[in-house]
Amino acid sequence: MHTRLSRRQSLKLLGAAVAAGLLPSLPVVATPALVSAADKSPAVLLRKPIGKQGNTLPVIGMGTWRTFNVGSDPKLLDARTQVVKAFFELGGGLIDSSPMYGSAPDVMGYALRKLGIPDSLFSAEKVWSPAGGSAREQVAELKKRWQVAQFNLVQVHNLTDWREHLAALQQMKAEGSLGYIGITTSHGRRHQELEQIMTSQDIDFIQLTYNITHREAEQRLLPLAQEKGIAVIANRPFDGGSLIKGLQRRGESLPDWAKAECGCTNWADFLLKFIVSHPALTCAIPATTQVAHMQENMSAGHGPMPSASARKRMQRYFAAL
Repeated sequence: MHTRLSRRQSLKLLGAAVAAGLLPSLPVVATPALVSAADKSPAVLLRKPIGKQGNTLPVIGMGTWRTFNVGSDPKLLDARTQVVKAFFELGGGLIDSSPMYGSAPDVMGYALRKLGIPDSLFSAEKVWSPAGGSAREQVAELKKRWQVAQFNLVQVHNLTDWREHLAALQQMKAEGSLGYIGITTSHGRRHQELEQIMTSQDIDFIQLTYNITHREAEQRLLPLAQEKGIAVIANRPFDGGSLIKGLQRRGESLPDWAKAECGCTNWADFLLKFIVSHPALTCAIPATTQVAHMQENMSAGHGPMPSASARKRMQRYFAAL
């Protein structure tokens, strides 16, 4: 059985708990859409709607690809637990994982056993093939690995066997055994097929690669998501870390106008605010192994956010570097 958070810890996380319910039908508490730059509360982040259904999510989530595949090493398990702890303390909600990420689901289970399960957790998993077994069996196994009663979101990983898996997930959602369902892709792959699924299937979420250097989704997928009321998760916000590392290697300094116009304090801020300020984007899921980097990532969830003109300036500036 999990150890619950203390009352004090729960109150600290209350500002991030609008999307706390496991199922989308649960009531939603009104939360300010944007936090002013002067608001220093660490647990209050900009939130965006999950499609047209009323619930909301903090715009900065957490990915676990590569970073949480650490096996059973005690030191690494405890280090990742500290990253998860910081994420929740700073108002985080959505954590995304997959059985394709090695031990990541088990590491999440370890962290949640240590920390307790906060009401703000929005658990997002995936089913894929060939992993063995049906979508139902995969979800049951992943719940054991995370040690949660239900997942808020289950996605079909990279469109693999999506017809079979999606049919099963739709039935599970109708039965009330999971909250939302979705489809994922990455690296700009299979966008045309994803568009066809968005048009023809009843899904709540899509997940795709979107960042300041990979903007193909702006052409058709993001407008379609807005039209259909589909929530959007952006993976690879730093392009697997290469964007941040490239800036550091060249010693690039954040422009003063980015601080004045967008409230950016670091490059992670700059890159993430560009993503989540797009009107179709619901949440970005940067991954990290360090608490300090988690703190930088989460700062991007505080206002002000770039305007449409500021976003164009950000694109031009970054392209010229």
